[in-house]
Amino acid sequence: MFSLILKALISAAVIVAVAEVSGRVPRLGALLLTLPLISILAFIMTWNKEQEMGTITALARETMILVPLGLPFFVPFAVANRTGLSFWPTFVIGVLLASLTIGTWFWLAPPVKLQADSMTRVEPCDT
Repeated sequence: MFSLILKALISAAVIVAVAEVSGRVPRLGALLLTLPLISILAFIMTWNKEQEMGTITALARETMILVPLGLPFFVPFAVANRTGLSFWPTFVIGVLLASLTIGTWFWLAPPVKLQADSMTRVEPCDT
């Protein structure tokens, strides 16, 4: 239980730090957002829990695919001054765009399963 609380506190601290810094220095906030801080923490926490390289490999592969697919979320914010939209409509459009790209990936791509016979080999499922 302590481990779960510690993980939540570390994650919350990262999120609060990014929010605080970005309000004062947007470029530094953006830098913190682009650093894979959450990925690094997730890899460490997953390794400590699973001790299985196959899990980490699958997580890394899926993350490498999903990060670019999530980038359309930022497009409406980047052009918000031109469109005249306020925060919430811009946010909803961004979520919809990212949901479309990510949802398409989940719909079209084969799911990944871990191979029981190998710690490092990950293959697509036959479904």
